[in-house]
Parts: sequence; structure tokens; C-alpha cells
Amino acid sequence: MKTWQANLLLGMAATTIGLVATNTHGPSAQAADSVVNTYINNNHLQPASITSSIWNGFPKNAYRNGVGKPEGVAVHETANPNSTIYNEIAYMKNNYQNAFVHTFIDAGKIINIANTNYLAWGSGYYGNQRFVQFEQVEVHSKAAFASEVNNAAYYTAYILKQYNLQPDDAAYDGKGTVWSHGAISTYLGGTDHTDPKTYYANAGKTYFGQAYTFAMFYQLVKQQYDALGGTANATTDTSSSAASSSTPTATTDTSSSTTATTSVKPQFAKVSYYKANGGNWANLSANYRKYRAYNHVKGSQANVKQLGWGYAYTGRKVYIDMRGVKAGGSTWYRIRYSKATNAKRYWVYGKALSLAKISYTTSLSQNMTVKSTTKTPLRNHVLSSPYLSKNTGSAADFAGQTVTVNAKAVKVQAGKTTTWYRFKGNQKSYWVVQSALQ
Repeated sequence: MKTWQANLLLGMAATTIGLVATNTHGPSAQAADSVVNTYINNNHLQPASITSSIWNGFPKNAYRNGVGKPEGVAVHETANPNSTIYNEIAYMKNNYQNAFVHTFIDAGKIINIANTNYLAWGSGYYGNQRFVQFEQVEVHSKAAFASEVNNAAYYTAYILKQYNLQPDDAAYDGKGTVWSHGAISTYLGGTDHTDPKTYYANAGKTYFGQAYTFAMFYQLVKQQYDALGGTANATTDTSSSAASSSTPTATTDTSSSTTATTSVKPQFAKVSYYKANGGNWANLSANYRKYRAYNHVKGSQANVKQLGWGYAYTGRKVYIDMRGVKAGGSTWYRIRYSKATNAKRYWVYGKALSLAKISYTTSLSQNMTVKSTTKTPLRNHVLSSPYLSKNTGSAADFAGQTVTVNAKAVKVQAGKTTTWYRFKGNQKSYWVVQSALQ
């Protein structure tokens, strides 16, 4: 069970339902201008109860004012139209070294996975040390979108109540308790995202014929805040083996007393780099613009800056000379638009590229002969594989020799299929294209 503030310990799971049922407040004048908010109120949509499923693997670092002292709520959306709430949660647990938030929300669920008394890593250095943060999973129907923003507004109001904060939209002056990720980028810095602006606008237009705005969302937050009254509570997901004790305690977690007064420092991801050469390439994927290009791997150091994509388009061929694997598993590539060694370089997330698809067969034991006339390069991996490759010799060194092949790779890239084999010689393993063997 999540660690709650002492003044919120009364009335656990069942009380949440009662609190929501008391929501008799109609929309404010500004909220009534929103077709979405009007739909929510006319259909008497009720928010989901909050499920607390705390995972103890997340780090515990104090906010800038101390443990249990957030200054507001940061509102995000995942920018992934194909994921589910459980996929997002699983991914975040596996990649928390790069980023994580406290809670995930969709049309039917509000799932709190990280203790809100401690900061999360979802909105850059300045936002992280100030705000409780949640992600909204993209949904795909009129009813689902209305239910999701209603759940998000309820959760925002709930957190404000929990930490004795008053609603105040920060969009206009950079001061307040309710922040979009875009407002954090504008007023605090340390990040460059603008969510949930585009998602709200597009979903509103698609399902209601009117762009939904953060100002409209904020009116819904105020309505939910008024309806909540004096307390807010959550249910506990006891099926999660990662959940902590079901007994609520005061705001300070004594198991992490060393972090209670620790000042917040920037968190940089550890990255393992692998150099490549010899013409590794890929194409920009169809959804490359969902991601951003940077001068270094995102989150790896203080001077990381977003770069424009330059003259980019879906399918454009790019050359890759380095791979970076962040702690937690996400893979990044350093690309350029020309083979020239002095061409401008960009670091991009792996999903921005259409990489070669490779099927491996291992544990082979097959004798083949290296052609006597070949000068084909030998490589440590298949050329342009997701691992990338670099030259490690020449097949000419083994010309005319019989070698034992111990693995096979079939590569499909840009509609062309090639076959590669791995053999061992001079105490080293080499990959070579099939045309060099007979």
C-alpha cells in the first residue's frame, strides 16, 4: 500500500466511491464551453478508483523541499497510440533508469506505481524535483477519451487534496500547482516536450469536433477538487507481489531516511557505446517524427540539446557509425545523412529507424571453402544489423581454405535478402557474406 499523509488515513477504499458519488457540482462557466466537459457532466461520468500497486524498485529521492512535499502535479501523455496501460507500466519498470512517473491513467483505470512522497524522473531536472507526475495512455473512442480526462482530472485533484495544495493553473505565468509538460518546458526548462497539448487537441477534434485544451482540463480539475471535499483515498492491488505493506504510515518512509533531506541532483543515464564502421546504414522509419534528434544520447549528460531533423523524410537512407545502449536497455544510434566523415551527426532513438531484420540459425557445423579470389571484408557482426558491425579482417586471409561455419544469418533490408555465415579462424569469430564462400 502506498504511503499516505497522516491527515488522509481516514476512510480507505470504500470511501472513494462515496466521495465520487457526492459529485453534484455542475461545470463552471468556462468548463461548460468545452464539449468534452459538457459530455462528462451530462452523462454523469464517474472517475475510476485509484489502485495503489507500488513497485519498490523505483529509487527514492526527496523533492527539493523534502520527502512528502511536492509542489503540484505534472500532466503527461505517452505519445504511443499502440500501447496499453499494462504495457506502459511494464516498460517503465524495465527502463526506470531512464525515466518513470508515479501513476498511469486510461479510460478505466488509475494505477499508482511509485510512491508520490518521492520524486519521479519524467519532466527534466526542474520538474522532477517539484511535481507528482502521471501519464495518460492514448485511447481511441469518444467515450474512452472523455473517461480518461475525467480520471486524469480526478487524480490531479486527489493529489492536490492529499498534499494540501490549492488548484492553480501554471500555464499563464509559470506559477501554480497544475502543470502540463509543455508548461514545464516553457517556464522551468530542463525538458522540451509539449504534451499533452497535441493529444488533447487531436482527440477532441476527432471525437467531439472541438480541440480539447489544457485550460478546459483545468476547469475539470477544479470541479473534481470541489467535489472531493476534505479527504481522498485509494484501493490497494494486493495481487502485485511488488506492493509494499498494506498498513499506511506517516509521510516519512523510515526505510529511506538517508534520502529525506537529500538535495536533488541531476540524474544522468549510464550509456555503453559501441563503435562501428564499414557502411552500416538504415532508413528513417515511417514514424520517425514521433521522436527527436539530439547531439548526444538523451539523458546522458548535462549538455544534451535537441536538434532539428534536417532534410529528413520517411525512408531516407542514413549512415550509422555508433550504437549507444542506455542502462535499462533502450538503444540509440548515431547517424548522418552522407558517408562523409565530416557530415553532421545526430543521435536518435532506435525506433526512429527501420533497421535490417535478421533471422539467426546457431549451432551449425558445416564445412565451406573461402573463394580463392575473394577480397570481401570480414566483420564482427552482420553488416547493418541492429548491433552494427566493424571490419575485423579480409576473407583474402583465408582464401582457398576450408572453414567450419557455426552460424547463419538471413538479412532482409530494403526489400533485399542476403545470407551471412559465421566461422572461426585464428582464434577469432568472423561474419562474412555468402558470396565469399562456396
